Amino acid sequence: MIHSKTEDYMKPEYYTNRELSWMKFNERVLGEARDKSIPLFERLKFLSITASNLDEFFMIRVASLKDMVNAGYDKPDIAGMTPAEQLDRLSIETHELVSLQYSTYNRALLPQLEQQKLTVVSSHEDLSEEQKIYVDRFFKENVYPVLTPMAVDSSRPFPLIRNKTLNIGALISKKGKEGSLEFATVQVPSGLSRIVILPVGKDGRKFVILLEEVIERNISQLFLNYDVVCAHPYRIMRNADLTIDEDEAADLLKEIQKLLKKRQWGEAIRLEAEDKMDKRLLKILKKELAIKEEDIYRINGPIDLTFLMKFYGFEGFEHLKYEKFEPQPYSSYQQDKDVFSQIREGDILLHHPYHSFDPVVNFIRQAAKDSDVLAIKQTLYRVSGNSPIIAALAEAAENGKQVTVLVELKARFDEENNIVWAKMLEKAGCHVIYGLVGLKTHSKITLVVRREEDGIRRYVHLGTGNYNDATAKLYTDFGLLTCSEPIGEDATAVFNMISGYSEPLSWNRLSIAPIWLRERFLQLIRRETENAREKKPARIIAKMNSLCDQEIIAALYEASAAGVKIDLIVRGICSLKVGIPKVSEQITVRSIVGNFLEHSRVFCFYNNGAQEVYLGSADWMPRNLDKRVEIMFPVESEKLRQEILHILDIQLEDNVKAHILQKDGTYEKIDKRGKVLVNSQNFFCEEAKEKISQPEERYHDRVFIPVEHED
Repeated sequence: MIHSKTEDYMKPEYYTNRELSWMKFNERVLGEARDKSIPLFERLKFLSITASNLDEFFMIRVASLKDMVNAGYDKPDIAGMTPAEQLDRLSIETHELVSLQYSTYNRALLPQLEQQKLTVVSSHEDLSEEQKIYVDRFFKENVYPVLTPMAVDSSRPFPLIRNKTLNIGALISKKGKEGSLEFATVQVPSGLSRIVILPVGKDGRKFVILLEEVIERNISQLFLNYDVVCAHPYRIMRNADLTIDEDEAADLLKEIQKLLKKRQWGEAIRLEAEDKMDKRLLKILKKELAIKEEDIYRINGPIDLTFLMKFYGFEGFEHLKYEKFEPQPYSSYQQDKDVFSQIREGDILLHHPYHSFDPVVNFIRQAAKDSDVLAIKQTLYRVSGNSPIIAALAEAAENGKQVTVLVELKARFDEENNIVWAKMLEKAGCHVIYGLVGLKTHSKITLVVRREEDGIRRYVHLGTGNYNDATAKLYTDFGLLTCSEPIGEDATAVFNMISGYSEPLSWNRLSIAPIWLRERFLQLIRRETENAREKKPARIIAKMNSLCDQEIIAALYEASAAGVKIDLIVRGICSLKVGIPKVSEQITVRSIVGNFLEHSRVFCFYNNGAQEVYLGSADWMPRNLDKRVEIMFPVESEKLRQEILHILDIQLEDNVKAHILQKDGTYEKIDKRGKVLVNSQNFFCEEAKEKISQPEERYHDRVFIPVEHED
């Protein structure tokens, strides 16, 4: 039920469309690729990320909008835009973004690579005679045996082109039969490196060429009885949004495996083609793939810029990268000491990637080996390719412990990986749950039940990020290790609820979605609103990945109108608008885009001086609050609360990587002239190193009474 006053703040003009806001986020990432102050190979990495982001955006979000249009769905979103209107705007903005991607690549990055004695040979026609000989031999020995050319004629229909694969389309004519053209295509093999390293030049210069150029140069060898009239690379993007009728799916595992195969053959929704592609060839692709003109992207450069990430692994260019940061040990955590006794001494707060993920892995490893541990229960959403956590869980089951693991099969683009892990865990003797019908389990929780001298004790790890030791080095997240009895009771209730038992009558500390997390957030926001109306100091600081829930935003508007100072740190989508007179004048929004992906969710409420700090797995989005199992948990230790407030203080002072949302919906970086530079991520890297030598450093008490931060 929507609060009556909150309805006043639900006008469409008060909101930004979530898809257009996401485009602004990808522009901010592209801005890092265009930033001359950033090392060159880091800029290549950011450009690669924008391409990867855009692929996923098309396969899911654009595909979903197209499904709505095809189904005749025309209900406006919270910003008043119908699906058709959103697609029209997105088409314009994505074409502009792609144009900016390639001008960045061609005009900024390629020339700088050239200056660093790394030449990307853009066209096979530009190869030297010596390089041509090398490339032709490389093709014959390494590439030709792998290729499968496919021609189209009366007996051979147009082939199924797989999603996201890079292909070379050609028009060919039978030798001696001029004027009769046939279409042919060959897939660039994904099993071979796309970057082909050429012999080093005389001055030590490195040369590389892309695999599609090697194939294009030698394509006539694939059609020996034909003349190749033209050959150009292309790639298609297909609808990859899995729609699962879970009530009808007798076996969710098999149903998802079946749908994963269909993902390769969904409706074509984008065609990327070389900008100089022969018009006759493009016409055939457009017709056979049923692609509309606005969904064709004419590319001035290599199609699919995700290959740029491979450059990052090149040796000899360390001066063009940031110095690698190694996650530091938690200052008061001792690797060789029993983890359970350390948790009993006090809650442990980990801030990744500044703190090592090892304590989390060791927590599960020790539990697997400890003879006093009776049971381990854990939720898994995304894990690494060679996960030590999976290995520890399997070992625990083999050691006779009761191990229950919820593996979320519906974790987008990790479904296949998670199916493999689920089967392996089952073979090891774990009890595996495949998620809940109609809900994704996105919460990050581990429960260890241990027999001790004074009875059964429960140890719990709660996190804002996944149990993935690889991404824990790249994503900023929080994790809490505790043996708090109320939290332990709630953790047991969570797993009982997930495994099929009814939920408890009451909860101690944890707030669970979709049961009552939304209402809890609204209560906390409205408490600040009432305090402001009573002239008490009131403030909210919230950090998340995305903000697009209308009811939450309306509550924030109401709080702002009452005088609550609200600072939001939102990395990606933000449907809230700032600076609306008498509505959002007390709200600031900043997005931090840096070397690490900002992924943690933190929620702080001043509460008239009795400040409360919460961490959780949920963003302020309808899907998180209504359609997923999520957990928000309090930070009860005053010392740890001060640590988190200190971290938020630094992020609110960031004037290097922070982008500030403006009244017109744009994001701008802060004018740094005359200011002490604060790069929050670099600050935390240095601070983590310093704490190893000064582990007893304490933060002075922080209260977040309204303070002005520069916009």
